[in-house]
Amino acid sequence: MDRKIELERYARESEECKKCSLWKIRKNVVFGAGSPFSKILFVGEAPGYNEDVRGIPFCGKAGEVLDILLDSVSLKREDIYITNIIKCRPPNNRDPEKEEVDACRYYLEKQIEIINPSVICCLGRHALKYILERFSFSQKGSITALHGKVLENSQDIFNRTSVVALYHPAVAVYDPGKMELLKKDFQVLKNLKDG
Repeated sequence: MDRKIELERYARESEECKKCSLWKIRKNVVFGAGSPFSKILFVGEAPGYNEDVRGIPFCGKAGEVLDILLDSVSLKREDIYITNIIKCRPPNNRDPEKEEVDACRYYLEKQIEIINPSVICCLGRHALKYILERFSFSQKGSITALHGKVLENSQDIFNRTSVVALYHPAVAVYDPGKMELLKKDFQVLKNLKDG
Protein backbone atom coordinates (compact mmCIF):
# COMPACT_ATOMS: atom_id res chain seq x y z
CA MET A 1 0.00 0.00 0.00
CA ASP A 2 1.32 3.41 -0.95
CA ARG A 3 0.39 5.57 2.04
CA LYS A 4 0.66 8.87 0.18
CA ILE A 5 -1.64 7.71 -2.62
CA GLU A 6 -4.13 6.23 -0.16
CA LEU A 7 -4.28 9.44 1.90
CA GLU A 8 -4.73 11.50 -1.27
CA ARG A 9 -7.59 9.22 -2.33
CA TYR A 10 -9.46 9.74 0.95
CA ALA A 11 -8.67 13.46 0.90
CA ARG A 12 -10.36 13.71 -2.53
CA GLU A 13 -13.29 11.66 -1.27
CA SER A 14 -13.67 13.96 1.77
CA GLU A 15 -13.97 16.98 -0.55
CA GLU A 16 -17.27 15.55 -1.81
CA CYS A 17 -18.53 14.62 1.67
CA LYS A 18 -22.06 15.65 2.65
CA LYS A 19 -22.51 13.34 5.66
CA CYS A 20 -23.31 16.24 8.01
CA SER A 21 -24.55 19.80 7.54
CA LEU A 22 -21.10 21.41 7.77
CA TRP A 23 -20.55 20.89 4.04
CA LYS A 24 -23.05 23.70 3.39
CA ILE A 25 -20.88 26.34 5.08
CA ARG A 26 -17.30 25.15 4.56
CA LYS A 27 -14.86 26.89 2.28
CA ASN A 28 -12.44 23.96 2.33
CA VAL A 29 -12.21 20.47 3.74
CA VAL A 30 -9.13 20.36 5.99
CA PHE A 31 -8.12 16.73 5.64
CA GLY A 32 -4.60 16.64 7.08
CA ALA A 33 -0.96 17.34 6.27
CA GLY A 34 2.50 16.00 6.91
CA SER A 35 4.41 12.80 6.44
CA PRO A 36 2.35 9.65 5.71
CA PHE A 37 5.31 7.72 7.18
CA SER A 38 5.44 9.53 10.50
CA LYS A 39 5.42 7.56 13.73
CA ILE A 40 3.63 10.51 15.35
CA LEU A 41 0.06 11.53 14.54
CA PHE A 42 -1.34 14.76 16.00
CA VAL A 43 -5.12 14.99 16.28
CA GLY A 44 -6.92 18.27 17.03
CA GLU A 45 -10.65 18.82 17.23
CA ALA A 46 -11.75 20.86 14.21
CA PRO A 47 -10.49 23.45 11.72
CA GLY A 48 -10.76 27.12 12.65
CA TYR A 49 -11.32 30.17 10.45
CA ASN A 50 -7.82 30.29 8.89
CA GLU A 51 -7.80 26.55 8.30
CA ASP A 52 -11.18 26.71 6.56
CA VAL A 53 -9.94 29.51 4.29
CA ARG A 54 -6.61 27.88 3.42
CA GLY A 55 -7.45 24.17 3.70
CA ILE A 56 -4.38 23.54 5.88
CA PRO A 57 -4.52 22.25 9.48
CA PHE A 58 -3.19 24.50 12.23
CA CYS A 59 -2.23 27.44 9.99
CA GLY A 60 -3.53 30.23 12.26
CA LYS A 61 -2.34 31.52 15.63
CA ALA A 62 -2.68 28.08 17.28
CA GLY A 63 -0.55 26.73 14.43
CA GLU A 64 2.17 29.26 15.23
CA VAL A 65 2.15 28.02 18.82
CA LEU A 66 2.24 24.42 17.60
CA ASP A 67 5.32 25.19 15.48
CA ILE A 68 7.10 26.63 18.55
CA LEU A 69 6.16 23.54 20.57
CA LEU A 70 7.35 21.17 17.85
CA ASP A 71 10.62 23.09 17.57
CA SER A 72 11.09 22.76 21.35
CA VAL A 73 11.41 18.96 20.86
CA SER A 74 13.32 19.15 17.55
CA LEU A 75 10.36 18.22 15.37
CA LYS A 76 9.10 19.90 12.22
CA ARG A 77 5.73 19.65 10.52
CA GLU A 78 7.21 17.45 7.82
CA ASP A 79 8.24 14.96 10.56
CA ILE A 80 4.68 14.44 11.75
CA TYR A 81 1.17 14.04 10.37
CA ILE A 82 -1.51 16.38 11.68
CA THR A 83 -5.27 16.24 11.33
CA ASN A 84 -8.48 16.92 13.23
CA ILE A 85 -11.37 14.77 14.40
CA ILE A 86 -13.68 16.59 12.00
CA LYS A 87 -12.53 18.02 8.70
CA CYS A 88 -14.87 21.01 8.34
CA ARG A 89 -15.09 24.14 10.48
CA PRO A 90 -18.08 24.36 12.83
CA PRO A 91 -19.75 27.78 12.78
CA ASN A 92 -18.15 30.33 15.12
CA ASN A 93 -15.52 27.71 16.09
CA ARG A 94 -18.01 25.97 18.38
CA ASP A 95 -17.24 22.48 19.71
CA PRO A 96 -17.89 19.62 17.28
CA GLU A 97 -21.29 18.01 17.77
CA LYS A 98 -21.70 14.26 18.16
CA GLU A 99 -23.38 13.85 14.77
CA GLU A 100 -20.46 15.68 13.11
CA VAL A 101 -17.89 13.51 14.87
CA ASP A 102 -19.83 10.36 13.96
CA ALA A 103 -20.12 11.47 10.33
CA CYS A 104 -16.43 12.31 10.02
CA ARG A 105 -14.91 9.45 12.00
CA TYR A 106 -14.59 7.40 8.80
CA TYR A 107 -11.87 9.73 7.50
CA LEU A 108 -9.95 9.85 10.78
CA GLU A 109 -10.12 6.06 11.04
CA LYS A 110 -8.69 5.75 7.52
CA GLN A 111 -5.88 8.17 8.42
CA ILE A 112 -5.02 6.14 11.53
CA GLU A 113 -5.16 2.89 9.58
CA ILE A 114 -2.94 4.16 6.73
CA ILE A 115 -0.36 6.01 8.84
CA ASN A 116 -0.35 3.35 11.58
CA PRO A 117 1.34 5.65 14.10
CA SER A 118 3.11 4.43 17.21
CA VAL A 119 2.21 7.69 19.00
CA ILE A 120 -1.04 9.66 18.81
CA CYS A 121 -0.88 13.14 20.33
CA CYS A 122 -4.30 14.42 21.33
CA LEU A 123 -4.49 18.20 21.15
CA GLY A 124 -7.28 19.13 23.55
CA ARG A 125 -10.17 17.45 25.33
CA HIS A 126 -12.27 16.45 22.30
CA ALA A 127 -9.39 14.64 20.62
CA LEU A 128 -8.41 12.97 23.90
CA LYS A 129 -11.94 11.74 24.58
CA TYR A 130 -12.33 10.38 21.06
CA ILE A 131 -8.96 8.57 20.95
CA LEU A 132 -9.30 7.05 24.44
CA GLU A 133 -12.70 5.66 23.49
CA ARG A 134 -11.53 4.54 20.05
CA PHE A 135 -8.66 2.50 21.49
CA SER A 136 -10.73 1.25 24.49
CA PHE A 137 -8.40 2.75 27.07
CA SER A 138 -9.33 1.91 30.62
CA GLN A 139 -7.71 5.16 31.73
CA LYS A 140 -10.13 8.06 31.57
CA GLY A 141 -9.89 11.60 32.77
CA SER A 142 -10.00 15.22 31.78
CA ILE A 143 -7.30 16.92 29.77
CA THR A 144 -6.51 18.90 32.93
CA ALA A 145 -5.77 15.67 34.81
CA LEU A 146 -3.93 13.86 32.00
CA HIS A 147 -1.99 16.55 30.10
CA GLY A 148 1.68 15.79 29.61
CA LYS A 149 1.17 12.10 30.28
CA VAL A 150 1.85 9.12 28.02
CA LEU A 151 -1.04 6.69 28.22
CA GLU A 152 -0.46 3.04 27.40
CA ASN A 153 -3.29 0.71 26.50
CA SER A 154 -3.10 -2.14 29.00
CA GLN A 155 -6.30 -3.67 27.59
CA ASP A 156 -4.79 -4.64 24.25
CA ILE A 157 -1.29 -6.14 24.31
CA PHE A 158 -1.21 -6.23 20.49
CA ASN A 159 -1.90 -2.54 20.12
CA ARG A 160 1.39 -0.71 20.53
CA THR A 161 -0.03 2.79 20.14
CA SER A 162 0.86 5.24 22.88
CA VAL A 163 -1.41 8.21 23.43
CA VAL A 164 -0.11 11.55 24.65
CA ALA A 165 -2.56 13.99 26.20
CA LEU A 166 -1.69 17.59 25.36
CA TYR A 167 -3.46 20.88 25.80
CA HIS A 168 -4.63 22.43 22.55
CA PRO A 169 -2.08 25.04 21.36
CA ALA A 170 -4.86 27.67 21.41
CA VAL A 171 -4.53 27.65 25.21
CA ALA A 172 -1.32 29.68 24.82
CA VAL A 173 -2.98 32.02 22.33
CA TYR A 174 -5.56 33.00 24.93
CA ASP A 175 -3.16 32.82 27.88
CA PRO A 176 0.49 33.32 26.80
CA GLY A 177 1.57 32.48 30.36
CA LYS A 178 0.68 28.84 29.63
CA MET A 179 3.37 28.48 26.94
CA GLU A 180 5.95 27.10 29.37
CA LEU A 181 3.49 24.49 30.63
CA LEU A 182 2.76 23.41 27.04
CA LYS A 183 6.51 23.20 26.30
CA LYS A 184 6.99 21.08 29.41
CA ASP A 185 4.20 18.72 28.32
CA PHE A 186 5.76 18.39 24.86
CA GLN A 187 9.01 17.14 26.41
CA VAL A 188 7.44 13.66 26.72
CA LEU A 189 7.71 13.43 22.91
CA LYS A 190 11.52 13.50 23.05
CA ASN A 191 11.75 9.87 24.18
CA LEU A 192 8.80 8.67 22.12
CA LYS A 193 9.99 10.08 18.79
CA ASP A 194 13.24 8.14 18.99
CA GLY A 195 11.74 5.02 20.56
